[in-house]
Amino acid sequence: MIVVTGASGHLGRLVVEELTKRVPAAQVVAAARTPQKAADLGVEVREADYDRPETIEAAVRGAAKVLLISGIEPQRVRQHAAVVDAAKQAGATLVYTSAPRADSTEAALAADHRATEEYIKAAGVTYTILRNNWYNEVYEQSIVTAPELGAVYGAAGDGRVASASRADYAAAAAAVLTGESHDGKVYELAGDTTWSRADLAAEISKVTGKEVAYRDLPKDEYAGVLAGAGLPAAFAELLADVDVNISRGWLDDTSGTLRELIGRPTQTIGDYVRSLLA
Repeated sequence: MIVVTGASGHLGRLVVEELTKRVPAAQVVAAARTPQKAADLGVEVREADYDRPETIEAAVRGAAKVLLISGIEPQRVRQHAAVVDAAKQAGATLVYTSAPRADSTEAALAADHRATEEYIKAAGVTYTILRNNWYNEVYEQSIVTAPELGAVYGAAGDGRVASASRADYAAAAAAVLTGESHDGKVYELAGDTTWSRADLAAEISKVTGKEVAYRDLPKDEYAGVLAGAGLPAAFAELLADVDVNISRGWLDDTSGTLRELIGRPTQTIGDYVRSLLA
């Protein structure tokens, strides 16, 4: 049995859909804080609240493999630890969605992932770590507003991103969860090609016929733009820090591992732009 935590979220839903293409639905369990939100997935649904360890233990009981999709809350390292402990108690292999180069990057976003990876390795649970590069979908709002604004904003300079679609990463997770010889592996997963923010602006211009430029801003100014768009100040600062680290080469990996796992090319940023704007 394979248990997917966070199954009602964007990535979790896609992983469950991929799994049911590979194994019978009876072998898949969707674990969610609010089970009703995962009721349409066509598999057994169990409650799994990261802040209530007893629900995690019940959700993974009988599992051979558990996918821990990383949380988004400030206390997520503690929450992740509860899933790690429950997986170990169940005798299950743990697969964790982490951040690129989590053990070496200075990006603040990766700190919780690094701490979780350390906890996993110290716990003695059998594991596989999937370090997912950026999702194309992260840029949806920037892409759809750019034609009207005439610009894509950021603080990434000429830094390049090897993003892929959320569906690509879901397919990789499903491949690992249903495959063999992945124990103890740490996979750096990324798209087949890299692109800069200027490249993104050019793609938007090509699709819409409107002139769109990339406007590179200092970190604090970009954080202010994000906050002005409605993001909480702390999250705006975090995303601005991501851009600074992109400028330093954090997300420019194109190892090809993602493509190997899913057996097909990954979605390019150009294809994603066309899917939104064409």
